[in-house]
Amino acid sequence: MDLTVVAYIAYLLISVALTIWVARTLSRNGRIFLADVLHGNEKLAEAVNHLLVVGFYLVNFGFVALYLSQDEAVVDARALFEALSVKLGVVLLVLGVMHLGNVYVLNKIRRRGVMEREQVPPVPPQGWTGPAAKGPWAPPVAEA
Repeated sequence: MDLTVVAYIAYLLISVALTIWVARTLSRNGRIFLADVLHGNEKLAEAVNHLLVVGFYLVNFGFVALYLSQDEAVVDARALFEALSVKLGVVLLVLGVMHLGNVYVLNKIRRRGVMEREQVPPVPPQGWTGPAAKGPWAPPVAEA
């Protein structure tokens, strides 16, 4: 068997395994974060989590497939390891960038939700106070 084919098989197996591992880790640990971002709505958090995982798989598997081709033939074990290290290094960088992008977007959503929660008063208003007769800057008049 040609070593280039061995490089392709090893690259695909390792890349797919890494992508699945990262996606599962992010999904499992992201549920709590998503529930907080979505104000405790567990069903919505689970749905968003699933959609993020599907998108993560599509983008990363698409990249792995596009990056599969090798320009140079792999002739020995050294070239095999060098080709695998370059390809897997790029895949790992793409996985990291995808992870950081997801965290950045979710953090922006979370911050917006926290700001919205801070604007709502903790107790509903109980009454209304009209404007002062002489303006808010005037001291109260003492009657004799």
